[in-house]
Amino acid sequence: MVDGISLMKKVVSFEDAKFVKSQGIYPYFREISSAQDPVVIIDGREVVMLGSNSYLGLTTHPEVKKAAADAVEKYGTGCAGSRFLNGTLDIHVKLEEELAELVGKEAALVFSTGFQTNLGTISALVGKGEYVVTDKLDHASIIDGARLSFGRMLKFEHNDMDDLERILSRLPRERGKLVVVDGVFSMEGDIAKLPEIVDISERYGAAVMVDDAHGIGVLGRFGSGTSDHFGLTDRVHIIMGTFSKSLASLGGFVAADRDTIDYLKHRSRALIFSASMPPANVAAVRAALKIMKREPERIERLWENTRRMKEGLESLGFDTGKSETPIIPVRVGDTISTFTACMMLQEEGVFVNPVVPPAVPEGDCLIRVSLMATHTFDHIDFSLSKLEKVGRKLGVI
Repeated sequence: MVDGISLMKKVVSFEDAKFVKSQGIYPYFREISSAQDPVVIIDGREVVMLGSNSYLGLTTHPEVKKAAADAVEKYGTGCAGSRFLNGTLDIHVKLEEELAELVGKEAALVFSTGFQTNLGTISALVGKGEYVVTDKLDHASIIDGARLSFGRMLKFEHNDMDDLERILSRLPRERGKLVVVDGVFSMEGDIAKLPEIVDISERYGAAVMVDDAHGIGVLGRFGSGTSDHFGLTDRVHIIMGTFSKSLASLGGFVAADRDTIDYLKHRSRALIFSASMPPANVAAVRAALKIMKREPERIERLWENTRRMKEGLESLGFDTGKSETPIIPVRVGDTISTFTACMMLQEEGVFVNPVVPPAVPEGDCLIRVSLMATHTFDHIDFSLSKLEKVGRKLGVI
């Protein structure tokens, strides 16, 4: 069908996935036939889920599910248009007010996905002759947002403050500059050096944006994120977050001063030309927010589980890098060994995710372990025993 079409030659010659599938170690698009609980069903078997971003375990909470069902009953299944035109419901506006209050900003704006949030915010704010400066380990949505802007993108070495200052010091003082970093880095599990980033950015007249997809629900008072964790909310200009992790839904938001949010409402193409967030998703986030504030013990439990898993992995001899959060990388080595480890662990009853190039350098691949507040110590201890078994068999420990 694609023979003779030059554009499609790359499709015909793509063999990477076919090779891995032929070896029986393809770790992607695995079918789960149950809810995102601490234990899920794959191929009819129970498997401990250590690959979910549902940090607070709220995706199956009865209040969250009821809120979503009630919203469908009242508003239907969709909004049939963009926020800009006919797709703004009263619950969108209420959610934005609640999010702004959570992260300590004047206003917030909800997008249909987290990826769109970064895409639509960065591309709208950074114009011709301006600069967007990113950490080399920033999420792909930040990189793509920078590419879509009319400005120039520059990257500094991961969490390297000397390199950040080197880059900013060489840029024209009068030109617009936006420094964008993950609050919590999604693969390595370490935290941005936000106090230093803010100090350096202020020195060179740059605005700061923090992607807190993995920080909301994990850090700060009541899970309000990385900026609050460091007491820097007033000095961080823009805070971004998603709903597909701790907040048990789908979508994203950006929070800032009223002028910035108003500008984005009228200039962000990703917002203006996308259908708005469905009612059920909005209601689920609002319910999750209430539970997160009402039950701070969930975050405490999440950190207890994190400490138990991290200490257990390190006592077994695994290299967990610089992780400081419920995201714990376990270094394996080459790509094939990493894929093999993932599928061996699944056979043993543990689900983990592989992280391979281009997300990490070749030869430095890892499996990503992530904890939930609803894991029990029994889940963790069982998983540690299986990780030890597979790690020894593959020569990782």
